[in-house]
Amino acid sequence: MPSKSSARLAALTVAAVCSAAAVTQMIVLPAPAHADSVRIHDIQGTTRISPYAGQKVSDVAGIVTGVRTYGSSKGFWMQDPDPDADPATSEGVFVFTSSAPKAAVGDSVTVTGTVSEYVPGGTSSGNQSVTEITKPAVTVLSAGNAVPAPVVLDAESVPAAYAPAGDSAANGSVNALPLRPDHYALDRYESLEGMNVQVQDARVVTATDPYTELWVTVKPHEHATRRGGTVYGSYDSQNTGRLQIQSLGPTAGFPVADVGDTLAGATTGPLDYNQFGGYTLVADRLGTLESGGLRRETTRAQSRGELAVATYNVENLDPSDTTFAAHASAIVHNLRSPDIVSLEEIQDDNGATDDGTVTAGVTMTKLIDAIVAAGGPRYEWRSIDPVDDQDGGEPGGNIRQAFLFNPARVSFTDRPGGDSTTAVGVTRVHGKAALTASPGRVDPASGAWKSSRKPLAGEFVFHGRTVFVIANHFASKGGDQGLTSQYQPPVRGSETQRHLQAAEVNSFVKDILKVQRNADVIALGDINDFEFSGTAQILEGRGELWSAIKSLPRSERYTYDYQGNAQVLDQILISPSIRHGHRFDYDSVHINSEFHDQISDHDPQVLRLRP
Repeated sequence: MPSKSSARLAALTVAAVCSAAAVTQMIVLPAPAHADSVRIHDIQGTTRISPYAGQKVSDVAGIVTGVRTYGSSKGFWMQDPDPDADPATSEGVFVFTSSAPKAAVGDSVTVTGTVSEYVPGGTSSGNQSVTEITKPAVTVLSAGNAVPAPVVLDAESVPAAYAPAGDSAANGSVNALPLRPDHYALDRYESLEGMNVQVQDARVVTATDPYTELWVTVKPHEHATRRGGTVYGSYDSQNTGRLQIQSLGPTAGFPVADVGDTLAGATTGPLDYNQFGGYTLVADRLGTLESGGLRRETTRAQSRGELAVATYNVENLDPSDTTFAAHASAIVHNLRSPDIVSLEEIQDDNGATDDGTVTAGVTMTKLIDAIVAAGGPRYEWRSIDPVDDQDGGEPGGNIRQAFLFNPARVSFTDRPGGDSTTAVGVTRVHGKAALTASPGRVDPASGAWKSSRKPLAGEFVFHGRTVFVIANHFASKGGDQGLTSQYQPPVRGSETQRHLQAAEVNSFVKDILKVQRNADVIALGDINDFEFSGTAQILEGRGELWSAIKSLPRSERYTYDYQGNAQVLDQILISPSIRHGHRFDYDSVHINSEFHDQISDHDPQVLRLRP
């Protein structure tokens, strides 16, 4: 996925360009607003787009409920203390001042300015727009007024349905549809845009991130994991209780929370909408953090007769990183030293320096040495260097998959001929399937792998039985529309390439099974898609593979935590001979995704099987 920090920088740049006009502040006490002035609920209207968009409004009255003095989106929220009777019309609005506003919480103000619809992230993002008053002239009438009481968001007030289907005449946009806050969660949140809202005793479902934000749920029982998160189990169960929390004031005291913790008491502030997660409670009052006591998981060790195969995305690991010891400890102690580990996001020997370096021996040796220092085995490794800057990821980093294997437990069948541009094939040797090169890459010239990682295939032998392992890292979800998009259902454009990639891998597995029907094949890695997705269905084909994470209870099926949704991105898929012919078990080892101090954003997966 694209860098969040770079996307934020772009968003701030857009905001600055869109709001260059200065604001006139008149700290005087003139006559009150005219009786026929436009009210805030008139500006907000009953759809997502203001009926006054692009028009100038005068003497709009309200009480200041929050002031934002940081970033490029400076301004304040104000709310009408005398609401109308229509639940679809918000009584709050953001006044964009471009410089630090002089208004204070509790001020009674009138504002004259132009109504605009600002789209965080730009119109191409697909995000919903935020109704704002821009180029404002602000008059403070009085200070110290009571702020309108917050609207409490809870399981009863947020509908179970997520969003209406978009208007086909508007390419799926919901912008022109009348808001139905009693029917749809996104309509409920939109009907409160800019208003003072509150959550009570909210459980954290995504840990605090480096940008000082976290996610809670206002629906404690909605698709709950046993560890405190909320499982994203289908495209139709988006978890309507998820809500992002940011701080309106200084971030120094922002809670450092893990999944399962609770913001006890009331968390209160204006409801905003931003590029990175949609509807966000910008808190001027935060609940007290109460720990849920979450601990990192440790899987059981494989027995002598079990082969343990793992996949682990180590997040752009290069020699300059400080996480080698932590990754090594995770592999040795939490994963219990699997026999084979497929690593994703191994970078070249100088990381993001873009100077033509493609080798990764320094990176891999440093990791192997750290594993030994942590008390683990001295793994050996196999990989194929990519063509410079052709496999996506961080420019200059040349990420690739690599195999670690414990030579005391499993052997690797080295067969020459594999390189960055040569496709590995399948042949018959003594009546059984064999790779033409080991390690080798799966059809690296195919357009399916353009600017993306090519699968790495290798032959391993455990207790005299050959196991074919295919390490994958499919194209990211970067560029997809978010769940809170104005387009419903959101467009998932990135899955087009993943579908092509899944078809390539499935075809390669078919080639193996055509030669040897009972071959043991494992395709694993960062699939960047869900176990219920079209990508997974294409990978599985007509039974050539099966995603073993589906052997877990639904509340355990996750490897990644994003915007309050615990979801599957990393998978281990197995051929029929393993699924039906071997005893196996599966473990998603939760050591990263639920924690604020993660060393990777992915949880590793372990499959144990008996040949």
